[in-house]
Amino acid sequence: MLLLFTACNTAKTDPAITGAATSVAAAQAADTVQAFLLQTDLVAKVQGYVQAMKVDIGDRVRKGQTLAIIQAPEVNTQVAQSLAAVQAAKAKLTASSDNYIRLYQASQSPSPGIVAPVDLVNSRNQMLADSASYEALRQQSNAYKEVSGYLYVTAPFDGVITARKADPGALVSSNAMLLTVQDNNTLRLRVAVPEIYVSTAGGNKTLSFSVDAYPQQRFTGALTRKTETIDPATRTELWEFDVDNRPHLLKAGTFVYAKIALGRSTPSFVLPPSAIATTLERKFVICVKDGKAEYVDVRQGMTTDAGVEVFGNLLIGDTLVTKATDERKPGTAAYWKLH
Repeated sequence: MLLLFTACNTAKTDPAITGAATSVAAAQAADTVQAFLLQTDLVAKVQGYVQAMKVDIGDRVRKGQTLAIIQAPEVNTQVAQSLAAVQAAKAKLTASSDNYIRLYQASQSPSPGIVAPVDLVNSRNQMLADSASYEALRQQSNAYKEVSGYLYVTAPFDGVITARKADPGALVSSNAMLLTVQDNNTLRLRVAVPEIYVSTAGGNKTLSFSVDAYPQQRFTGALTRKTETIDPATRTELWEFDVDNRPHLLKAGTFVYAKIALGRSTPSFVLPPSAIATTLERKFVICVKDGKAEYVDVRQGMTTDAGVEVFGNLLIGDTLVTKATDERKPGTAAYWKLH
């Protein structure tokens, strides 16, 4: 029960401390939902002309699907030249290896002087040099093949195309953005929770929110991570909620109205805002004891529809002035009427 007092003179009183609140209403917050961890811009790795764009915005794609093809004849020429160089190096290595093997076998003959030692060493060194040259050209050819693979832009994961920046025939440079693909099956909602509410909402694992597109429908998100730090600029902690969006009702970037249920495990008192006075030096309520006014310093907690949560040297049954002001000095006596 909440008892109310009014005074017959200019002061009004309110003995609001007759019960302790263990939970309060929800706090409102607003933010936008974003795509989950999978969102990326697909860029051209080589310069060339766009030969084909196989998708457009709104198309759903599968991982590995070819999305665009770039035409770059010089890249194909490099690949052909590198393959020819590899074949020539391989043939040279085969000849030098065969020469070394023949000389080595001849050097093992019981007849002395058939092969000069210096010729055997030179043939072995030539074989090693040809082997190194062949391996270098082979690796270079593989690199050119990988570059030629960049002519085909593929989807890195399942998702939807949200942006298209090039058309067939356009000349694109390396690192020019072609498409944006996004996985919107799961959305991520980031909510900046004020520092004062961090401990009171810590037990909540879900969040309820609405969007303008569906005003009569409520959506929920599951708490997955917190920054575990307070941003000094905003005095808030960032919480992230994962939202199941497999029906694809929600769109990334949508502005949402979130509601976080707040509760405190320990008792606290909730007062009407007018019962709390604030000056440059202190925040206090006026408690009536033995018919006289007495200041009691308080610390403000949550603000809810029911009132303002406060902490201080207050007890259940204390009588408080309804409209607290520093004009009512400590020790002031009055006729206090219970109301």
